[in-house]
Amino acid sequence: MARRFGRSAQDDKEEATSRISRDALKKSRRLFAFLRPYRLAFLGGMALLALSSLVFMVFPIASGEIINVATGKGEYGLTLRQIGLGLLTILGVQSLVSFTRVLLFTHLSERSMADIREALYRKLITLPVTFFEEHRVGELTSRTSGDVQHLQDALSITSAEFLRQIIVLVTGITYLLYKTPDLSLLMFATFPVIVLLALFMGRNIRKLSRQRQDELASSQVIVDETLQTIQVVKTFTNEWFETLRYKQANRMAVRAAMRLGWHRSFFVAFIIAILFGVIFFVLWEGATMVQEGRMSPGDLVTFIAITAIIGGSMGGLADLYTQLVRAIGASERIMDILDLPGEVSADPPPVPVAAIRGEIAFRQVAFAYPGRPDVPVLRGIHLDVPAGHKVALVGTSGAGKSTIVQLLLRLYTPQSGQILIDGRDIREVSLPEHRSHFAIVPQEVMLFGGTIRENIRYGRTSATEEEVLEAAERANALSFIRQFPEGLDTVVGERGIRLSGGQRQRVAIARAVLRDPAILILDEATSSLDADSERIVQEALDNLMEGRTAVIIAHRLATIRHVDCIYVLDQGRIVESGTHEELIRLPEGHYSRMARLQFDLAE
Repeated sequence: MARRFGRSAQDDKEEATSRISRDALKKSRRLFAFLRPYRLAFLGGMALLALSSLVFMVFPIASGEIINVATGKGEYGLTLRQIGLGLLTILGVQSLVSFTRVLLFTHLSERSMADIREALYRKLITLPVTFFEEHRVGELTSRTSGDVQHLQDALSITSAEFLRQIIVLVTGITYLLYKTPDLSLLMFATFPVIVLLALFMGRNIRKLSRQRQDELASSQVIVDETLQTIQVVKTFTNEWFETLRYKQANRMAVRAAMRLGWHRSFFVAFIIAILFGVIFFVLWEGATMVQEGRMSPGDLVTFIAITAIIGGSMGGLADLYTQLVRAIGASERIMDILDLPGEVSADPPPVPVAAIRGEIAFRQVAFAYPGRPDVPVLRGIHLDVPAGHKVALVGTSGAGKSTIVQLLLRLYTPQSGQILIDGRDIREVSLPEHRSHFAIVPQEVMLFGGTIRENIRYGRTSATEEEVLEAAERANALSFIRQFPEGLDTVVGERGIRLSGGQRQRVAIARAVLRDPAILILDEATSSLDADSERIVQEALDNLMEGRTAVIIAHRLATIRHVDCIYVLDQGRIVESGTHEELIRLPEGHYSRMARLQFDLAE
């Protein structure tokens, strides 16, 4: 299923027509489960829609009767006054019915689409990291928001109008066949030809509609990526490049939309020309029948009015049909996401998990990333971290340090070997329980755009105000927090942009303190800080590491001199292990060579 959702835009274009009738329809029907809680509103709205559509057909019939009464050929024994009062009453009823119908459909569409958006978000947030590595976040957000909007439009407007037009067509055709069979048969004899041509042309419209959606999604991805990395764009003064990139993508979307517009315009024009050409010929024949006395003037007026309504309905059905097809395609993509297996549940943990000591063991672990299965990243990793010990992972870029941490967090699963926590294979523990024992302080801290309090409390959402303050104090963050006029209520801005690097790190440390993990992961937590900020943050990290297992990824060897054990990795293997003093004595060792680049050993 993940592969299906990850298909290229070209694949979607090529299969748009073949899939729309079977697989897409099957998936779209499953979305009706989201309508079930609101079925009374749905049934009530449909009933009122049918009623208002039937009542609407009274007006063209009444217009013919008015002409017949005026010429003394009335069929129902009514006066003009009675017909006028009846029509006013029907107008009032029609207005009330329409008001109630729109209100019911609004209730149905808004609440059901809210449920779908929640289900989509709930699913997306539980998908594994590999899914997001294969799909651009901008494309996911664009597709989900746009597709849900297509569904909402179809449910609240398009489907209702489509059903209305069908009812009008069936009612109008039935009445004409009953009242004026000769003229009606003459007109309807041409309908099969029109329908076949419309189906043929509709296939191209569906394909082009899918292409337009793909191009729009691609252009939106550029906007999302640019705004998320705006500092990089401005640092490299590449505003012109991003503008050009978006301009090209936007023009591709315009070209796709124009191709769609040409085909839709030709389709609508073709339908209208053929349909109204037939209508004109039939009306000419009707006028001849009135002249010869075979039809009353009122019946001809009724025929003209209903025929015009039928023509308008036929012309509108083409556009409504393409919108319904677009909604079916949107529902297909939504179901593709909802059908993906999540790695965790989005429900809150039912009870507090049992405490662990924090003993870590890797047993001959081998791993290659799913996207590059032929490139091994780890080769037979074997290491032990006693509970409460602090170990460091060092090595050149690409040696496998971060991969070890990702496997420890179960972001990925190794191809072979075992990872044990307190002697138990981590695959035997539920994922939420397993990850509840960890906290991480990364090199590049990502904060949410809310307040400092909200970001700290993210470590444990049930924490009290006193616990938040205590965590901030242990992280050496309370001093700078109190300097802000709003204190903990200070808004940090998008990705924490209003805070300095050191301040963001201390907020992240406070978040980890509040979580109180058994195992702490530090991923280059001080490598990007100046000397003063590093000293403050390092002091906070020392407080945080006290009494718990810590795994430290480090390039700056000065920060790991006092850990219990250092593991040196090279090309996915552990080539050395020991304390700083032990490893520095190996003159030809990897660690000593790294140290000579950072320390003046001769001095």
